[in-house]
Amino acid sequence: MKTICVLLLTIFALGCGYGSNYHPPMSTTGGAGAAQISALVPNSATASGPQFMLTVNGSGFASNSVVYFNGAPQSTMFISGNQLVATIPAAEIATSGMKPVYVLTVGGRYNSSNQTSNTMNFTVD
Repeated sequence: MKTICVLLLTIFALGCGYGSNYHPPMSTTGGAGAAQISALVPNSATASGPQFMLTVNGSGFASNSVVYFNGAPQSTMFISGNQLVATIPAAEIATSGMKPVYVLTVGGRYNSSNQTSNTMNFTVD
């Protein structure tokens, strides 16, 4: 009987995610409570151009939100729940192409999991 109780508790704990290192994949559409990007200012740059400041407008941003540009975290300044400003180094726009931009909020606004915003593309000509 004791073995069955221990087994059931173990199954319950694992089924609820306790003791697991599983991290769900990033969502490109955001989840409940996730930040949402509505605009990037500017929304394009010239390849091999200088470092610049990228303003990310949207909603649901938190003081621990970080702007990711082309998959890399950037130095991010929290302005408000509707605006972030990130410094984009010249090396990030050295080559032309579409560069995905999203916001990651560690811990999320409403729960303890990481929350990823929708993704918008930044054009480098």
